[in-house]
Amino acid sequence: MDKPFAITLDPGSSLANKTGSWRTMRPVYVDRLPPCNAQCPAGEDIQGWLYHAESGDYETAWRQLVRDNPFPAIMGRVCYHTCESVCNRGKLDEPVGINSVERFLGDEAITRGWRFEPPAADSGKRVLVVGAGPSGMSAAYHLRRLGHRVTVYEAGPLMGGMMRFGIPQYRLPRDVLDAEMQRIVDLGAEVRLNSKVKRIEEMMAEFDAAFLAVGAHIGKRAFIPAKDGSRILDAVSVLRSMEGEEKPMLGRRVVVYGGGNTAIDVARTARRLGATEAIIVYRRTREKMPAHDFEVEEALQEGVMVKWLSTIKQQGADGDAGALTIEKMELDEKGFPQPTGEFETLEADSLVLALGQDVDLSLLDGVPGLELKDGVVQVDPATMMAGRAGLFAGGDMVPAERNVTVAVGHGKKAARHIDAWLRGTRYAPPPKHELASFERLNTWYYSDAPKTMRPQLDLARRTGSFDEVQGGLTEDNALFEARRCLSCGNCFECDNCYGVCPDNAVIKLGPGQRFQFNYDYCKGCGICVAECPCGAIEMVAEEV
Repeated sequence: MDKPFAITLDPGSSLANKTGSWRTMRPVYVDRLPPCNAQCPAGEDIQGWLYHAESGDYETAWRQLVRDNPFPAIMGRVCYHTCESVCNRGKLDEPVGINSVERFLGDEAITRGWRFEPPAADSGKRVLVVGAGPSGMSAAYHLRRLGHRVTVYEAGPLMGGMMRFGIPQYRLPRDVLDAEMQRIVDLGAEVRLNSKVKRIEEMMAEFDAAFLAVGAHIGKRAFIPAKDGSRILDAVSVLRSMEGEEKPMLGRRVVVYGGGNTAIDVARTARRLGATEAIIVYRRTREKMPAHDFEVEEALQEGVMVKWLSTIKQQGADGDAGALTIEKMELDEKGFPQPTGEFETLEADSLVLALGQDVDLSLLDGVPGLELKDGVVQVDPATMMAGRAGLFAGGDMVPAERNVTVAVGHGKKAARHIDAWLRGTRYAPPPKHELASFERLNTWYYSDAPKTMRPQLDLARRTGSFDEVQGGLTEDNALFEARRCLSCGNCFECDNCYGVCPDNAVIKLGPGQRFQFNYDYCKGCGICVAECPCGAIEMVAEEV
């Protein structure tokens, strides 16, 4: 009887079939720029710190965040979070509440007493910063971390600049502002309060470089015919006086002339000071109003009234010092307001002008090489350096949108170029990756998760106090919100590519090391690309 036929299997035989030779396209791992990071004026690595926040490692998340922005608790309250407007998650359900998580991390840092790590070494260089507002203190922070000795001259009695004197306490509590300012002082930045710089050119002899960050503290005026006894104030002075012991006396009927965020802040402040009527007069429609819509909505909720398409022609009509003559306007075909000849009268105890602000540029007298235009300093947009060597400027002093986030970004950018200039080199920003678009994501893997809304102070309590209106997230809510991030364009080690590869051609490199392809066996089928949730793999043509 013949022996039964026996089959002998060689475990290594399949390895001899290197199926990668069939391939015409190969997958490669890529890193793409998340749209939130690309949009942030302060240059935060938003996706980077959200990654740590969603794992519950809040201190690491905070430290990742403050590499770019030292004010997360402040920014979580006053930033207009344009990053959320471009969040890819918004096309799936709602944008990630980036600003909410940032505030949570900032508040957590204050509560737990986290501090900045001191610089590794002292460069021996001295840098002057003029202005202790968001741009100046941002620059001071980054320069100090780079090892430079920093002295900040501030004309006012307290740090914060327009964050303190232009943003009411119901939006930015002063204990939060003070805590994040003091942390920079504790890092080693010297701040001299009540010290106005009169001539910057004279001061430059004592320092190796200087950064100018004077805020726009001068309220613009408009010619409005008025009778004796008429009470006309400017918005900046009203908000500034709120920091003193004696609050401004605005009366029961307050009219605010303007349409920006400052006009909204003054009207809401007037309501909290006891005004029964706070009316904003604005020349255009709500759609054309420069104030952010959510602030307009909060003001309307608090009883602020707005007279759209209106302008003030005169105060003191018919001998009444408190009577305002208002002319109705209409928009022409180009969207510009035009007078109609229709008038009405408003009674007001105070008229507050909120028509914009200017910067005091008198400290620049005698500086050679500077170019001033439209009330601001012209700088090299790549380096923030003005016409004089070693002199840099940012924030309200340069042509740019005026808000806290932009100012903070200016401070960081200028600090990097000041550091390079002091070392005799040029700072070259790293190249930006391709933007991570929504179309590259596989959203099948993400479940619906509605955005967590922050609580608000009861409406009945809002106009009776300066308590903070917008609340923060709890730890559970912040964790949930951080986990809504889609990690657009960057691998977060979900193991999808590893699991779906039919050729076992994906190699796991270990936690935090991501993966690599074994091209000896990858056939280039593209399944990994199709099944990558975050769009971190792409197919490229094989080179022959």
